[in-house]
Amino acid sequence: MAKHTQVILIDDLDGGEANETVTFAIDGTSYEIDLSDGNAKRLREALSPFVTGARRADSGQARGRRRGAGGGGQRAMTREKSAEIRAWAKAHGHPVSERGRIAASIVQAYEDAH
Repeated sequence: MAKHTQVILIDDLDGGEANETVTFAIDGTSYEIDLSDGNAKRLREALSPFVTGARRADSGQARGRRRGAGGGGQRAMTREKSAEIRAWAKAHGHPVSERGRIAASIVQAYEDAH
């Protein structure tokens, strides 16, 4: 017995016929959306300025792992830099632990001051 299975994509925005499934990620969550050629073009055009200004992340970042307070898209901090920020934070009355991640707000305050 022969069997023929046909998958028809429906545009998730307007309910019309879709031509492709577009995958994108933001804030550590990946999404898929079925779109017509026109809606896919609109999505890509809307994201274009952000994609142009961005850098590529390793695949682990786009699959549900949101970067923590110390990460936030920044490069990994060296021990020396971390110690410098902790010393600065203590000298300026910011609460900071001796070990572990430094809160993003403290890192930002340090960067703003320098």
